[in-house]
Amino acid sequence: MKNSKDSIKLKDAIAIGIGGMVGGGIFAVLGLAVSLAKGGTPIAFLFAGIIALFTAYSYSKLSLSFPDRGGTVRFVNEGFGKGIFSGGINNVLWISYIIMLSLYASAFGSYAPNLISITGSKAIDTHIFVSGVILLATLINYYSLKVVGKIESLAVFVKLFILLAFAGIGIYGLFGNANLSQLNPTNWESPFLLLTGGMVIFVAYEGFELIANAVPNLENPKKNVSRAYFISVGFVVLLYIIIAMVTVGSLSFDKIATAKDYVLAAAAKPMIGQIGFTIMTVAALISTFSAINATLYGGSRVSYELAEDDELPHSFTDQFWNKPIGLIITVILTLLTANFLNLESISTSGSAGFLLIFAVVNYVSFRKAEKIKSNKTISIIGAILSSVAFIVLIVQQSTSNLLGVFISLGIICLCFIAEWAYKKKVSKTEQ
Repeated sequence: MKNSKDSIKLKDAIAIGIGGMVGGGIFAVLGLAVSLAKGGTPIAFLFAGIIALFTAYSYSKLSLSFPDRGGTVRFVNEGFGKGIFSGGINNVLWISYIIMLSLYASAFGSYAPNLISITGSKAIDTHIFVSGVILLATLINYYSLKVVGKIESLAVFVKLFILLAFAGIGIYGLFGNANLSQLNPTNWESPFLLLTGGMVIFVAYEGFELIANAVPNLENPKKNVSRAYFISVGFVVLLYIIIAMVTVGSLSFDKIATAKDYVLAAAAKPMIGQIGFTIMTVAALISTFSAINATLYGGSRVSYELAEDDELPHSFTDQFWNKPIGLIITVILTLLTANFLNLESISTSGSAGFLLIFAVVNYVSFRKAEKIKSNKTISIIGAILSSVAFIVLIVQQSTSNLLGVFISLGIICLCFIAEWAYKKKVSKTEQ
């Protein structure tokens, strides 16, 4: 029996899914999407959303059959056992959390200097804000998880309210805007680049998988699990498409390119002037800060669970200031990634990691179809779409962002090599 105090209602699960997706992702990657897809940016978000919806089906079926706070980690282990492959994939998940943190911190660092100048140099200020927000979130995580939860709950409401207002005012303002013609199919990039644009910014959708961690406490799971996934993902797909339409229809491509790292704030300016720019900048700072707060905790939990499952050294279950040592390791790796990689490389690495993980989870749903009562066709389509999207992303980015591709593939290879070496060491010790 679930304790009623700890139980989660459907609306709470939907909030977890929406909050996980509408974090810092949309603020960080919208400009990047427009640079790749141009007038077809809404279609790029739709492509990514379709993959998210197929994957949400697999997650809903697996969550019902294997309710566990470990979520994705448990699903991969159920599908492949606790071996080198599952350990490597789960390590990719942990590193992908670190990449997401870097993405959110980069977005915070891009928006903040538009409100506050510290040194007079935007480049230096960006690094100060990037490092400062990570360290502040770390202190809050060490101080109180209850504070983390309260910040996230408030932030979900604030950012959704502002984004919905932006979408509503923006649609109204599109009529008569000279830039509306940019949405015409003549201004779309090739289908290949539209697909690539969607895959580079796929990180903006990955947060729905956090619902899996909450399923053990969800009220009436048989009825509510699939609803939580599909309502949250469906809502966010529509929201992103509308935001992309408003942005492309409001600003010229030149202005979008100039304000690439803080494009949502720039798009709000023609609608309601400087106050719109300021409000959207504040929304970006709140969203990215809350996302860093929540993801730091999630990332440290993943490393702890992997250590408990013998997929990382047991030292990861040790405590440092009464928190899993994985928290401080996650913070150090995030500081390095956010300060030394550019936004496109971070986004590419994050998207590649989650597309690979989702391909595996969809395949687990296919393999376990009889046990979890899932539709094999839907699950295998999800696995194929995720795999093809991963390949398309790597192929296209190899022509324009070779560093991002090397980092993405390097991280994945390193995760498997490290798991192989660790398993070999453990087996020798046990002999």
